[in-house]
Amino acid sequence: MKNLTKTQKITISALAMAMYVVIMIFTQSFAFGQYQVRLATAIYGLSALFPFLTIPLGIANCLSNTIMGGLGPLDMMGGGCIGILTCSLIVLAKRHNLSNLLIVVIITFVPGLGVATWLSYLLHIPYNVLALSLVIGQFFPGIVGAVAVTALEKRFGRENKMQKEVINNEN
Repeated sequence: MKNLTKTQKITISALAMAMYVVIMIFTQSFAFGQYQVRLATAIYGLSALFPFLTIPLGIANCLSNTIMGGLGPLDMMGGGCIGILTCSLIVLAKRHNLSNLLIVVIITFVPGLGVATWLSYLLHIPYNVLALSLVIGQFFPGIVGAVAVTALEKRFGRENKMQKEVINNEN
């Protein structure tokens, strides 16, 4: 997974962005509700494996808020920035070899507490009330993101280990 070509990186970025937007479209009935369970934010976890997804996933958040959000430029740009910040923190955690459980914390609290800052202003709802409902809504996507990263690491870790053993046995 480390030695990807530019074409592969662009392809993976496009697929991740498309997945994010499609998941948002199909889950918008509860992704914009009181608890905002945004399953698409689980995809932020992929930045642990593919750090180059940080900007594309932020753009995907901005795009989905543009298509479906309806709260204007502050929400669109804020969502993009929160997406980039969330992915950046996940990348940083992986670079320091921290547990995948931290992905749950990052996906739950960064969007949950961050998005509440401008939504409380736009919706005229007290920050504490809004932040609590957003954090609750982000908990499940956080778990899904961490589980997905762990499963992919095990899958590709085994595959890479087997390839190394085959190469060593041939020599």
